[in-house]
Amino acid sequence: MKDRLSATFSALSDPTRRAILARLSEGEASVTELHEPFSSDMSLPAITKHLKVLENAGLIQKTKAAQWRTCSLNPEPLKEASDWIEQYSLFWEESLDRLDEYLKDIQKKNKKG
Repeated sequence: MKDRLSATFSALSDPTRRAILARLSEGEASVTELHEPFSSDMSLPAITKHLKVLENAGLIQKTKAAQWRTCSLNPEPLKEASDWIEQYSLFWEESLDRLDEYLKDIQKKNKKG
């Protein structure tokens, strides 16, 4: 069993799944509606497999009303991934700030010398 963060990144690794999440960020949609933009390139069963990956990662929730299956976005795993990435963003910002200060010091010394 993968940890939740690994499952999130694995699910996000596919452009079709990212496109599905982008669509769901606008509001819930049926499986048929989610399939429409891909209908010329991908079968409905293929979209269903992508949805299953997203659901297993906790990125979407499916509900069933009569014969319709509706999907909605669950943003919590995306927030966790964003928080994890943010740690490294801060590290690189601080590292680049230190490098900038170092380069400025070198330039000042070169002008004096």
